[in-house]
Amino acid sequence: MTGAVPTRTLGRTGVEVSVLGFGALELRGDEPRFGRPLEPGQAERVLNGVLDAGINVIDTAIDYGVAEETIGRHIAHRRDEYFLATKAGCALDPTAHDPTERTIFGVVLQHDYSRANIVAGVEQSLRRLRTDHIDLLQLHFGPTLEELEQTDAVETLEQLRRSGKVRFIGSSSMLPRLDDHIALGVFDVFQIPYSALQPEHDDAITRAAHAGAGTIIRGGVARGEPGAGQGADRVWQLWDAAALDELLDGATRTEFMLRFTISHPHLHTTIVGTLNPAHLAENLAAVARGPLPADVVAETKRRVAAVAAA
Repeated sequence: MTGAVPTRTLGRTGVEVSVLGFGALELRGDEPRFGRPLEPGQAERVLNGVLDAGINVIDTAIDYGVAEETIGRHIAHRRDEYFLATKAGCALDPTAHDPTERTIFGVVLQHDYSRANIVAGVEQSLRRLRTDHIDLLQLHFGPTLEELEQTDAVETLEQLRRSGKVRFIGSSSMLPRLDDHIALGVFDVFQIPYSALQPEHDDAITRAAHAGAGTIIRGGVARGEPGAGQGADRVWQLWDAAALDELLDGATRTEFMLRFTISHPHLHTTIVGTLNPAHLAENLAAVARGPLPADVVAETKRRVAAVAAA
């Protein structure tokens, strides 16, 4: 255990990580394309609250506005308390090159997996995070095999690992590229989307773990219920169609979703972001209650699959 939060081993890294991690997208600040302002002291309270609770995984990215700088400013003095993950391939200066484009929240983001951009990004992240090493450097938005070959991105990550600036390398990806990345056998960790309402990567999580890699699950609560987070209404419509309220047994929808997610036997940690201390406390309480009963998990999967097939 880390504090009151259960831990699991992050694949072949051997690192004990809290089952509940913290996703730092909410720390992006007043980012002009998709941000929202932070109240004075809000980020400091949340980040220290996360560590005080025993959460030891923090996941961020250059793409997340001021998140890296905010983490460095407020908890760099507690660096030995958390496993720090960030991303590679994010554009430092979107106007300086002709990069590959990906989207987040419907906003186009530019990515460049060249050696020069990845190395420059790591140096920038180290400065912003006020640290001498990144625990996990992940290729952001799952480049294709052709992009990896053309840019030599994997060798760049491996060189950074050998230099000591990076401990482990990974890929934040989705199917079908995820399977290509697993087959390469070079990544220590994979970040994969998964929840009761978005179960498409269920088997891929197992494949990644069977290959010896660690698994970090994002989207485990479908970004929160509509009106309470940044959940997509179309995703939560599936909840109603599958009549999942009938399975709650006194739990909130978010608690049910989080406990369903950690029920996956090959999940090592799931990152959930929030700026609300009350929501953080609720997430911690949900994880403390443990995975859902096996029959409830099976019934949830059956109902969601039946609706999807209709």
